Amino acid sequence: MKQSINWGVLGDAGIAKKAVIPAIKRANNANILAISSQKGAPKQTAVEFNIPKAYSSYEELLTDPEIDAVYIPLPNALHKKWVVEAALNGKHILCEKPAALNSKEAEEMLAVCDQQGVKFMEAFMYQFHPQHTRVKEIINSGEIGTVKQMNSAFTYLLDLTAKNIRLNAQLGGGSLYDVGCYCIHSILSILEMEPLSVYCRGNIDEESQVDLTVQGTMTFPDQVIATFSSSLEQYPVNQYEVIGTKGKIIITQAFRPDKQGGEGKLIVVTQDGTREENFVADQYRAQIEHFSNAILKEENLNESNQHTLKNMRVMDACFRSLCEKKSVEVL
Repeated sequence: MKQSINWGVLGDAGIAKKAVIPAIKRANNANILAISSQKGAPKQTAVEFNIPKAYSSYEELLTDPEIDAVYIPLPNALHKKWVVEAALNGKHILCEKPAALNSKEAEEMLAVCDQQGVKFMEAFMYQFHPQHTRVKEIINSGEIGTVKQMNSAFTYLLDLTAKNIRLNAQLGGGSLYDVGCYCIHSILSILEMEPLSVYCRGNIDEESQVDLTVQGTMTFPDQVIATFSSSLEQYPVNQYEVIGTKGKIIITQAFRPDKQGGEGKLIVVTQDGTREENFVADQYRAQIEHFSNAILKEENLNESNQHTLKNMRVMDACFRSLCEKKSVEVL
């Protein structure tokens, strides 16, 4: 039986070099076999990370019979095209978030993957850190009572004068696509519900026409409310809190604990006092091992794919709300 998955990477993007390629090399069931770039320097990256093969086009990599799975860190607007191409070439796909520009694109991508018998997963690496499993355990224990609200924020400071794909509307730039998707994903995952409606307000840059900041409110069944904030122009924050009738849980490094050596901190506040729980994990490695294992064991990833679709539908509603400047239903 095959023991490991051979990976290829489409594009030598920063996130690939800083996080995902090193994670593949750390994983116990994965090998990095090839990298390709149509604009960058694949040979230089191949030498830097000791990658056996370097291709000057994505097509060359996708037709390599030795490659089992590909990681796609391309700009958001290119995800659909290259996910479809990878699927048609029989490659399993780990695609950077957000999976697509809208839910229609995501549905079409997943349909092709299903038709071609390949696995697809959206690269929300944060979910593989054990702190989130612990949050659900505490909620289910009843310690913080009935959950009434969740607040999530992911913000950072981007150089708004530099050339950056995050400031390119045609490539799917903006804070909602870049970091707001994490906030929404975490809310749906922790609450295990879908919102009925959303209302968003934002700061749209006049020159680039991308959203620099978005603040949103979601209404859920049972009078549960969630808020989120995403920004490319605010002091760095990546946390969420879950508030119940008896207490609350705060995750201080919700999405990028890897920037703190993989350490996540969970704070529980109730009438009985405050306590902290610390967790250390390699979330990028865990993501690679999870997906590689799903391929090796032919596991069903339908639940993950359904979460991708739900997340995109909420994001669709957020963009409609920003445009219409009113609360809209999640379709």
